[in-house]
Amino acid sequence: MFRAIADVIRAIGGAIATVVTLPFRAVARLFGGASDTAHGRH
Repeated sequence: MFRAIADVIRAIGGAIATVVTLPFRAVARLFGGASDTAHGRH
């Protein structure tokens, strides 16, 4: 029973982490692309 609860909590945590990190990942990609074009990629 405890393992089932842990699995549910883990699933919810994973979903929340995905939703929270998606916008940051998009922003990081935007800034990363901008910095890459500004500094020039090696």
